[in-house]
Amino acid sequence: MNQDLVRLDRFDGSNFTRWQDKVRFLLTALKIFYILYPTLAPLPEPKENDTPQVVAARKKREEDELICRGHILNALSNRLYDLYTKTNSAREIWEALENKFTKPKVKLKAFNEIQSMCDKHLKGNKDAGRISPM
Repeated sequence: MNQDLVRLDRFDGSNFTRWQDKVRFLLTALKIFYILYPTLAPLPEPKENDTPQVVAARKKREEDELICRGHILNALSNRLYDLYTKTNSAREIWEALENKFTKPKVKLKAFNEIQSMCDKHLKGNKDAGRISPM
């Protein structure tokens, strides 16, 4: 393992896309980002008649999964680490973080669109700013 790797800022819940890009770059440089591909097929169960190449490929994949999971967990704040440490799969952690920290943007975008429509409606209605007499 290269001891000269730059330490990433620990993700505490803010600036998710920036943190995600940094982790993605690190995992790509380590040649283990493939572990997070949603299309990556699960490892087949070991068989007695597996060739040495299949055994070596399985071992490498298991090691890459462990290293990938470790790097993701290591880049989390203590609070988030405690939440995700029991999750066994690096991909499950990655997807859970994406779901938790990117969904509010969709809601915020929808809120902003609704607010913009209301503003346009109010600007078009001359009587909207008047208070009706009682």
